[in-house]
Amino acid sequence: MDHTGVDEAFNGKGYAKQLVYAGVKYARENGVKVIPLCPYAKVTIDRNAELQDVLA
Repeated sequence: MDHTGVDEAFNGKGYAKQLVYAGVKYARENGVKVIPLCPYAKVTIDRNAELQDVLA
Protein backbone atom coordinates (compact mmCIF):
# COMPACT_ATOMS: atom_id res chain seq x y z
CA MET A 1 0.00 0.00 0.00
CA ASP A 2 1.85 3.02 -1.22
CA HIS A 3 -0.80 5.73 -0.92
CA THR A 4 -4.22 6.23 0.60
CA GLY A 5 -5.75 9.36 -0.86
CA VAL A 6 -9.10 10.93 -0.17
CA ASP A 7 -10.21 14.33 -1.43
CA GLU A 8 -10.11 16.99 1.29
CA ALA A 9 -13.87 17.48 0.92
CA PHE A 10 -14.30 14.03 2.46
CA ASN A 11 -11.90 14.38 5.40
CA GLY A 12 -13.17 12.95 8.66
CA LYS A 13 -15.73 10.63 7.08
CA GLY A 14 -13.71 7.43 7.50
CA TYR A 15 -13.11 6.84 3.79
CA ALA A 16 -9.34 6.41 4.13
CA LYS A 17 -9.89 3.76 6.79
CA GLN A 18 -12.36 2.01 4.50
CA LEU A 19 -9.70 1.99 1.76
CA VAL A 20 -7.18 0.35 4.10
CA TYR A 21 -9.72 -2.27 5.16
CA ALA A 22 -10.60 -2.94 1.51
CA GLY A 23 -6.90 -3.39 0.73
CA VAL A 24 -6.53 -5.85 3.60
CA LYS A 25 -9.62 -7.74 2.42
CA TYR A 26 -8.19 -7.91 -1.10
CA ALA A 27 -4.86 -9.18 0.22
CA ARG A 28 -6.59 -11.92 2.22
CA GLU A 29 -8.79 -13.00 -0.67
CA ASN A 30 -5.81 -13.19 -3.02
CA GLY A 31 -3.27 -14.67 -0.63
CA VAL A 32 -0.85 -11.76 -0.83
CA LYS A 33 1.03 -9.82 1.82
CA VAL A 34 1.33 -6.03 2.02
CA ILE A 35 3.96 -3.54 3.03
CA PRO A 36 2.19 -0.37 4.21
CA LEU A 37 4.35 2.43 2.78
CA CYS A 38 1.53 4.95 3.19
CA PRO A 39 1.87 6.50 6.66
CA TYR A 40 -1.90 6.41 7.20
CA ALA A 41 -2.16 2.75 6.18
CA LYS A 42 0.78 1.85 8.43
CA VAL A 43 -0.75 3.55 11.48
CA THR A 44 -4.16 2.03 10.80
CA ILE A 45 -2.74 -1.48 10.48
CA ASP A 46 -0.43 -1.01 13.48
CA ARG A 47 -3.36 0.09 15.66
CA ASN A 48 -5.67 -2.76 14.60
CA ALA A 49 -4.33 -6.21 15.43
CA GLU A 50 -7.02 -7.88 13.31
CA LEU A 51 -5.42 -6.37 10.18
CA GLN A 52 -1.84 -7.44 10.86
CA ASP A 53 -2.10 -10.94 9.38
CA VAL A 54 -1.52 -9.51 5.90
CA LEU A 55 1.79 -7.81 6.73
CA ALA A 56 4.81 -8.94 4.76
